Amino acid sequence: MGTDTHAFLHDLARGLEPRVDQLVDVVLQSLRRELPELWQYEDIAALAPVTVSEHVTTILDVLEHRIDIAEVTTPPAGIEFACRLAEHGVQISELLRVYRLVHASLLRLFQEETDPLTAAPELINAATIALCTMGFEFADRTAQESVAAYQRARDRWLQRRLIVINEASTRIGTTLDTTRTAQELADVGTDHFADLVTVDLLDSAFQEEGMEPATAIPVVRRVAQQSVLAGCPDSAVGTGQTHIYPEGSEPARALATGQPVRRRVTASDLPTWLAASEDHRRALRTRAIHSVLLVPLRARGIPLGLAQFLRHQAADPFDDEDLLLAQEIASRAAVYIDNARRYTQERSIALTLQRSLLQHQIPEQTAVETACRYLPCGSRAGVGGDWYDVIPLSGARVALVVGDVVGRGLHASATMGRLRTAVRAFADIDLMPDDLLTHLNDVVIRLQREEEGGADEISATCLYAVYDPVSRLCSLASAGHVPPAVVTPLTSGSQVGSAFRAVDFPELPIGPPLGLGGLPFETAQFELPQGSLLALFTDGLIESRTRDVDAGLAVLGDVLAQTPASLEETCDGLLHALLPTRPVDDVALLLARTRTLDADHVATLNLPSDPAVVSDARKFTSDLLAAWGLEDMAFTTELMVSELVTNAIRYGKAPVQLRMILQSTLTCEVSDASSTAPHLRRAQVFDEGGRGLLLVAALAHHWGTRHSREGKVIWAEQLLPVGGNPELGL
Repeated sequence: MGTDTHAFLHDLARGLEPRVDQLVDVVLQSLRRELPELWQYEDIAALAPVTVSEHVTTILDVLEHRIDIAEVTTPPAGIEFACRLAEHGVQISELLRVYRLVHASLLRLFQEETDPLTAAPELINAATIALCTMGFEFADRTAQESVAAYQRARDRWLQRRLIVINEASTRIGTTLDTTRTAQELADVGTDHFADLVTVDLLDSAFQEEGMEPATAIPVVRRVAQQSVLAGCPDSAVGTGQTHIYPEGSEPARALATGQPVRRRVTASDLPTWLAASEDHRRALRTRAIHSVLLVPLRARGIPLGLAQFLRHQAADPFDDEDLLLAQEIASRAAVYIDNARRYTQERSIALTLQRSLLQHQIPEQTAVETACRYLPCGSRAGVGGDWYDVIPLSGARVALVVGDVVGRGLHASATMGRLRTAVRAFADIDLMPDDLLTHLNDVVIRLQREEEGGADEISATCLYAVYDPVSRLCSLASAGHVPPAVVTPLTSGSQVGSAFRAVDFPELPIGPPLGLGGLPFETAQFELPQGSLLALFTDGLIESRTRDVDAGLAVLGDVLAQTPASLEETCDGLLHALLPTRPVDDVALLLARTRTLDADHVATLNLPSDPAVVSDARKFTSDLLAAWGLEDMAFTTELMVSELVTNAIRYGKAPVQLRMILQSTLTCEVSDASSTAPHLRRAQVFDEGGRGLLLVAALAHHWGTRHSREGKVIWAEQLLPVGGNPELGL
């Protein structure tokens, strides 16, 4: 560049120095016209004049003082301008476009100023080339530094955003509680980019279908909110209150369409849906709420509610990047809220199913006094398949059952119901405990085969015990279940409810859990003194995260050793001692205090295998009923005894025994050594036999057969007359 060109540019620069403000205004007008979206950000609009002024001044200094471009640095305002664009999420292409527009505008202005200064075309051409060369070099150098600053600021912003998202991932959804999850969303929002966050959920979102009819006006409930101001004075709706969005309002449209809304508001243009009353409108004007984000909460295609983010203390309005961040954490929260909603619904259904299948009111039993408890787990795993049952059996006996289905939720509850029904069916045919568990194991294996692929494998544990109040014998078998606790008085003369008792955990063979197969089940038997206490329970009672099984059994034994007379109080004491907090697993607890039937209520007659003794059996029955004050039942009972004894002598094997049991019913039992089960059959007109069991079935309230290792027992029960026998306590 020649001396004349340098001198010309020097004079041009000096002549323009007094007119810097005019040049800046022209450049700013060009920027406003070409990039109007940048002026929505107040900080960028305020910084733009300073940035352009510094650029113009720097270029004039380069022209006037012949400064080497390599020594020129980007003005501080230019660096700050690039950083602000990055923080607002403006694309880097827009930053480069700003540089192109600024320098293009300046070159055009400089060129317009060269014509009045000289009439020499060669000088004008040389000056124009020099200005273009210098302008491109200056733009390249300053743009390079601005882009580097933009990238650093963008990286910092993205890192902050990633930190917020990561924090939201850890802070939101810590529990399967809908309200708590919504509050966590509000807390994260106010901690990082909003001054007020409200979360409204549809009431219908908690119904089974999850949606209201299309014609209904959505009713929402304010389930959570958080503000940088104590007490949320900037919110018009209190937590827990229901309200509706005005028809056609932006929240209503956002909720209906699922599309978020970013809106600027002013004190003179507060929407009615934001200010519900005039008092609140004045309060919002005072706090100068200026920016709102409306973000729908949707999960799996189901609308759940709406999150609102508001700013009044932060100077900057929400930008597109803030909206993306709000959508990101809101979408995560929506999934957690939906999970909590689904968990709550399924847990409620499973718990309802579970409780409907369990006995609420155990009928009074002659053999035992009972008390029971069922507690669903308090963890997010869901309701399990624990159950208990008390089943009356023939001969005044009673079956005590406790079981635990592996798994959680509706599947476990439904499986529990199926197994409980199967146990009752097998108990009705009076199977021995080991035989019953064998059949129940077959049922579980069959259910496993019938399950669809991918379904949870069915398995369960079960303890089945039978107590006979006549012999005081307890027979029980276990399929992978923990043994019961047996509490007996310290001495045979101890009274029921004595302060200290002996607690034992009897050793019995424990078979494999149901559904696994393998080893056979075995029945263990032991006698129980009158007033003994059986405690049957599932492992959720004794296991915990902070205590092993042995420690749990020790605590259980300590409580039972000082058990009060009331079984209900004992249940409460066990739960209080072993489960001070909500259980992590379902708990089923069944307590049974044994009773005995004395000789006044049981009579036995051994009979030889001779048809002639049928008359002796009838007389024995008649005399016994007279002693019990039940003469009115003599005819029917004698007829039943006659048929049962005749049937045993004719088709059974010796020894034959007749036993009469008086409790809440009158039971006649005839046993023999044959395992062949009798059955009803239709007798022909001229048949001499075949009508005995038909008579028994017609006369008895309930009758049946049970098998034992020694043979079988045919029994028949009759209801006692109203009032019973006061002398016998009936």
